[in-house]
Amino acid sequence: MLELNNYETLVAASLVLLVGRKLLQVTTPLRTFNIPEPVVGGLVVALCLALARFTADVQVKFDTTAQTPLMLAFFATLGLSANLASLKQGGKSIGIFLLAVAGLLVIQDAIGVGLASALGLHPATGLLAGSIALSGGHGTSAAWGKTFVEQFGTSYATELGVACATFGLVLVGLIGGPVARYLLRNVAKPGVGASDDRVLNFENPQAVRPITASALIETLALILVCLTAGQALGDLFKGSWLELPTFVWVLFVGVLLRNGLALLGWYTVFDRALSVLGNVSLSMFLAMALMSLRLWELTSLVLPMLLILLVQTGAMAAYAIFITFRIMGRNYDAAVLAAGHCGFGLGATPTAIVNMQAITDRYGTSHLAFLIVPMVGAFFIDIVNAVVIKLFLSLPVY
Repeated sequence: MLELNNYETLVAASLVLLVGRKLLQVTTPLRTFNIPEPVVGGLVVALCLALARFTADVQVKFDTTAQTPLMLAFFATLGLSANLASLKQGGKSIGIFLLAVAGLLVIQDAIGVGLASALGLHPATGLLAGSIALSGGHGTSAAWGKTFVEQFGTSYATELGVACATFGLVLVGLIGGPVARYLLRNVAKPGVGASDDRVLNFENPQAVRPITASALIETLALILVCLTAGQALGDLFKGSWLELPTFVWVLFVGVLLRNGLALLGWYTVFDRALSVLGNVSLSMFLAMALMSLRLWELTSLVLPMLLILLVQTGAMAAYAIFITFRIMGRNYDAAVLAAGHCGFGLGATPTAIVNMQAITDRYGTSHLAFLIVPMVGAFFIDIVNAVVIKLFLSLPVY
């Protein structure tokens, strides 16, 4: 057993990003299908570690203490970048996309419950391979696990939900790019060289953004306030009907902080510093999350559950192509939105962002997608998902 401490794990995560970047430079298929850097590097390292475990009985244990703060910092920057005045630009599109997201949640749970029943499993088990683990992610899986243990006596609910969420995280970075490439065959693209000063914070992570030390410190202070207040709100409402994952509260505090300070005329958030810190947090979080995947634990997914998850993956790709893309306008923005929907439909909002970044870095900016996906994928989806899950739990099939 090789144990890496917190600092060594951060070094390893940095190397994972460099490996991913180099592999993308020398591997044409990876670039062709728009696979993000953290996904490439992270999965390569995870596969190597799994191989080392099976062939030489060598294991590596990472200290992932920094993983959660990095994730929360990313969501804080999402909230702090949400200018409510600019959100009006999304208008009708935000509502339409939210309806598309809600439709997928219902389909995922219907597939999960239906296939679980057909395969002889408890119907509630299907929900764990539905919107709980896939659109909800690891946090939602852990949160609902206790309910399943108490209500249905499923002692392995938490572990199964986390395993399903891990499976989704593995696949999500692999299908978003190909789905977008398929959709972009006959769609006009803006072009990378197009001059545009309205590029949003996460839209072009490779862009050079001049900032000052004082602006960086001020922005870091705002992020830390979001983390502190968001954690406090999460603890305050824990166990109540308002219980939400901590990252949702962190994002919500960021939205209030930015727009409240602007309304009072006290402070204007410096977007360039916010962009740098947000993209660093996003990349490091994903690299750490993917490189520390214990892929061999996915073998605990028995064949019926694996079958359900494979069907869910196909359903996600089909839904993005035939529903999300079409109702969002069948244009370049719609293709980027479809890739982003794959990102949080099978994994998490951070994966949705890097899916979209991989596409816009190659084909050009998509303001609408980067305006809509962060808010819907990080905030509204958890609220809607909770409602859908409770509706399915109220069905008489259990």
